[in-house]
Amino acid sequence: MRRSFLGVIILAAILMMNIIFTQYMVHQYYYENYEKVLIFGGLNIVLFPLAVFAYKKTINMRA
Repeated sequence: MRRSFLGVIILAAILMMNIIFTQYMVHQYYYENYEKVLIFGGLNIVLFPLAVFAYKKTINMRA
């Protein structure tokens, strides 16, 4: 089954945002900014259902 380029780009962008949020969360934890740690941890949790939704939408798309 082929994937559309748009779907792959969207999933790659979500993965990149997840990596950036995780790095920022670890950095803020090191400097004891716990409010920002919780904010970016929450954003990571929100990105997961968004990625699942994007994946399911791209399953039936044709290239």
